[in-house]
Amino acid sequence: MSEEMHSGIVAPQGVWWVPAGEQERRWVRISFVWCMVLFAMMPLWHLRGGQNPTGIRGQVNPADFVARTDRFINDYKVGEENGFPVVAPPPGSDIYLLARQWSWTPVLKLKKGAEYTLHLSSADVNHGFSLFPINVNIQGVPGYDYGLKVTPNAAGDFRVVCNEFCGIAHHLMIGKVLVEE
Repeated sequence: MSEEMHSGIVAPQGVWWVPAGEQERRWVRISFVWCMVLFAMMPLWHLRGGQNPTGIRGQVNPADFVARTDRFINDYKVGEENGFPVVAPPPGSDIYLLARQWSWTPVLKLKKGAEYTLHLSSADVNHGFSLFPINVNIQGVPGYDYGLKVTPNAAGDFRVVCNEFCGIAHHLMIGKVLVEE
């Protein structure tokens, strides 16, 4: 066998088996410690961080959630915007937002500083709830009611964007939340 060709049995020539130098061992130790710090931060950040909204989750028949949303709309409807009902529920109430291909129903009109319980679900396929320009992301899953305590702290006109591809008109799925002083 020649010097250039090796089988799996004969070790190739080189310095790969030479022990690492002190500087290389130091960086390996630093990297390992940093990995352990990041690993420990994951559960700590989940428990103590403010980015994970803790909500009320429960199973629901999609038809029942649609019926609840329709009752909510009938009870608090104050007008229409582009064919979608606009609702103005009283502070402290449960508010419902229904995702279905390719719309969010209804348009919510909320009061700044008032607490509400937002119930979110889908009637058909998975939808992603993203409140623009605020960094809020929730999944709307058929068969599940996701409830979240919300207190609007800024007045304005906010858009609800679906960030989970839901079909051919996904790009048109934009809802609205109006927050008044």
